[in-house]
Amino acid sequence: YAAAGALTAVAAATLVRRRGELMYESGVRRPGAMAAILGTLGTPIDALCERASREAGTVVPANYNSPEQVVVSGEVAGVERAMELAKEAGAKRAVRLNVSGAFHSPLMEIAQPGLAEALAAARMRAPAFPVISNVTAAPVMQASEAQSLLLRQLTSPVRWTDVVGYLAAQYPGALFVEMGPGNVLTGLMKRIAPSVATMTCGTAPEVEQLLAKVA
Repeated sequence: YAAAGALTAVAAATLVRRRGELMYESGVRRPGAMAAILGTLGTPIDALCERASREAGTVVPANYNSPEQVVVSGEVAGVERAMELAKEAGAKRAVRLNVSGAFHSPLMEIAQPGLAEALAAARMRAPAFPVISNVTAAPVMQASEAQSLLLRQLTSPVRWTDVVGYLAAQYPGALFVEMGPGNVLTGLMKRIAPSVATMTCGTAPEVEQLLAKVA
C-alpha cells in the first residue's frame, strides 16, 4: 500500500511495527503454534483442520503457499493433531515452525482492537493503482476496503496461491520481482505459475541486473 501511495513510508513503517508488537503480545497471552504441511494430500487441508479442531483444539489453514505447501495455525494440541492427520492423508512432511504465535488464526483476534486504532491513525488514502489483497486474492482500490482487509488479515489465511494465479492470468507477460533477501517467494511462484518471468532483488548485483533488465 505504501508503494501505491496509500500510506507514507513513515506511516507504513509505524503500522508494521505496531502490528508486529500486537501479534507478539497476542502470542504471549494466547500461546499457539504453526506447522508447514508438505506434499499432496488425499483429504483437503480444510477438512483435516476441521477434524483436528473437533478432536484436539482450534487449528486452521494459515498460508496457502503453493499447491503442495500449506501452513496451519492454532492451539498447540490442534496443530499437532492436524500434523498427524496430514501424514495419514499422504503428506511428505509436517514440520513445526519456530514462531512466537498462531498467526493468521482466531488466536490473533485479541490483536484486532489495537490494530484498528493504528490503522485509523495511519490515515490511509485510496491507492493509486490496484493492490492485490492476500485475504481475498482480489484488487483493492478503496482506502476503507484496504483498512478492513488489513484488519481481517490478522485472523485470515494468506491466499498466496490464489494471488499468484490471479496475477499470472491478468499479467501473463509481466516480470515478477521479489524484493528483499532470499528467493522463497520466487520458488513458490514457479511452482504455481511456471511460465511467468521472475527475478530476485536483494543484493547490489541483483539490483544492477534488474535495472539493466527494465532500462
